Amino acid sequence: MKFMLIGLSILLGASEIWRRLTLLMLPEFQPVGLVAFGGLFTLCLISLIGIALFTKGWLRWPLALVLAAGSMLVDGYQWAVGDFMEYEAFVTMVQSADDVGSAVAQQGAALAMSAAKALLLLIGVGMKPRGASGLLTRAAKAVALPVLLGLPVLLFFRGGEGGSGLPSSHSGASLAMLYGYDMAFTDRGARQPVTLKPSGAQRTSDIVLIIDESIAGAYLDINSAAGVYSGLMPEEGEAGEGEAGPKPPIHNFGLATSVTHCSVGTNVVMRYGGTRDNYRETIRSGPSIWAYAKAAGLATVYIDAQRTHGRYQNQMDAAERKLIDRWDQFDDVPVLDRDHAVATRLAGYLGDEQPQLILINKIGGHFPVSDKFPLSHARYQPMLKRGKFANVADTATPDGLDGSASNWRLYRNSYRNTVLWNVGGFFDRLFSEETAAGNLGDATILYTSDHGQSFHERGDRGEATHCTPDPQIEEGVVPLVVIGNSGDAAQTRRWAEAAAAGKDKLSHYRIFPTMLSLMGYAPQDIAPLYGPDLFASDPDPFTFNVRFNARLGSDPEWRHVPLADIARPPRSDYRAKPITSPK
Repeated sequence: MKFMLIGLSILLGASEIWRRLTLLMLPEFQPVGLVAFGGLFTLCLISLIGIALFTKGWLRWPLALVLAAGSMLVDGYQWAVGDFMEYEAFVTMVQSADDVGSAVAQQGAALAMSAAKALLLLIGVGMKPRGASGLLTRAAKAVALPVLLGLPVLLFFRGGEGGSGLPSSHSGASLAMLYGYDMAFTDRGARQPVTLKPSGAQRTSDIVLIIDESIAGAYLDINSAAGVYSGLMPEEGEAGEGEAGPKPPIHNFGLATSVTHCSVGTNVVMRYGGTRDNYRETIRSGPSIWAYAKAAGLATVYIDAQRTHGRYQNQMDAAERKLIDRWDQFDDVPVLDRDHAVATRLAGYLGDEQPQLILINKIGGHFPVSDKFPLSHARYQPMLKRGKFANVADTATPDGLDGSASNWRLYRNSYRNTVLWNVGGFFDRLFSEETAAGNLGDATILYTSDHGQSFHERGDRGEATHCTPDPQIEEGVVPLVVIGNSGDAAQTRRWAEAAAAGKDKLSHYRIFPTMLSLMGYAPQDIAPLYGPDLFASDPDPFTFNVRFNARLGSDPEWRHVPLADIARPPRSDYRAKPITSPK
């Protein structure tokens, strides 16, 4: 019974083993890698059996708990996400621990299966062994702990990578030990105070940074001929909120590269700044954008459409919260309506005649997308079935995807409808007479997304849109727009010239120094710490970071985005229907 339970637990992980073997054999056969994986898998299996054969219950049961916990951790992630868990994914998961309740609610089936597998392993390893004392038994027991403790050492020297396909009990325990080591030896000194001094007169108007969620830059009409209505073109509104009011100057910087292809890393850099060379130190110990705003005499406002009831996200903590004067979330507003509620709330702040830094996290287009728009905005069809995720902000896996080309077509159309509502409808409402009413004035609004999306337009299979171990370039391509300064003709001309010069050439790393410049800090003081701003002519490498956490001695890995290779939205996906107002 003991070894039957252990064997069954191993067999339940056969799909990950087979996937790793397939990667080592196709498209290129890797004999060295295949032998290395086979040897390491065998050692882990012997180690698992050896631990199960320990006769001392006080040692065997705690180790059984560790192995079962590791198994549940890795299997739960892999079965929910559909990809291997490497150390980068492990760290991102830990950083998103505040969303564990949502994960349980939305991925209950996968987590329940991983818990059942872990329970089999716990009982199998924990049961007292009987009648095993031969040479092979002693050998297995002798190597059990050296292998368990040696695997994290091996993964350390590989930057946390290399555990894919191994027994999840050992890979999970190794990742946890690596993280413990990482945390124990990470310097956590106090954050530095603001040392820069604003120059000139104090700013008298608002600075707004809108960080949309999962908006693919090429899917907006301002960047592609077949793009979705964004509300950011000169023509009148058409997204169902009635006619948009007179629009302020809109300066489109086109496609830009994101910090990284996952939400957490991008949001942290947006709030703490940094260059490609120094971002790790800056986000660890530098002052936040809130601290700079307060030093410049601005009030601080955070509008969060994604979380409710005061929950933090994207590595926010209590210390950062103390620097935010107004903290707005929408506890009682359905997910479908939150971005529009954000537009109304923002319009109110823009009209209160108090200079503020306002940072916004929108709902945007994160999966699930099937229910993020009203039926009145189901312009692009055919689309995914609706009704399963009516009030879900985001989940760990895309809704209704099986990875086939026909299924991706449905997904792309639901995504287009979501963008029509949450981007086009958002800006229509913001610019409409009933909400903005000329409140924009001299305010400056910077609009972008945390990361892009890959929708497999080239016909490749897969079920992921972003945050993948080996991302497509589209995962790092976002929109970048500056809105406002309608009361300052000289500044409007300056923005127009900067947008023309920098279109399709810049990155997220320009945003933080731009906000500091707008606060009144001198560009020559900003650049050595945070790099050039959106006005600067310095070339940008047009890359995004595919190894953002870059721990355990590894370095960030930058992926260049060739502009001509970016997939554009296929016109053949849909039959476009006219939209009607929900009113």
